[in-house]
Amino acid sequence: MSEIIKEIEAAQLKAEVPAFNVGDTVKVYGKIKEGNRERIQVFEGTVLKIQGGSNRQTFTVRKFSNGVGVEKTWPIHSPNVEKVEIVREGKVRRAKLNYLRDRVGKKAKVKEKIR
Repeated sequence: MSEIIKEIEAAQLKAEVPAFNVGDTVKVYGKIKEGNRERIQVFEGTVLKIQGGSNRQTFTVRKFSNGVGVEKTWPIHSPNVEKVEIVREGKVRRAKLNYLRDRVGKKAKVKEKIR
């Protein structure tokens, strides 16, 4: 890749990136604009996958809202992501948890990592 592109991408990276993994339950504090106002909305769920690299890195979070599964993909280095807070760490053996999409209720739980 060109040195110019590398410099531009490096300038867009956040200084502090939260250290979370696939299977963790996280709270994502996202900025939402409504007209001329801006507020922060919390999206709490399980991290299904982390993909990409550099400033294009994204992660997908899944939660259940009113009995319906909702997934949202967030760019890690986006200015619209205020912060990512880890609620609990999950114990998984896969990089992508696509199998959780077919499961509902207790089957959709990820075991907690014991420290």
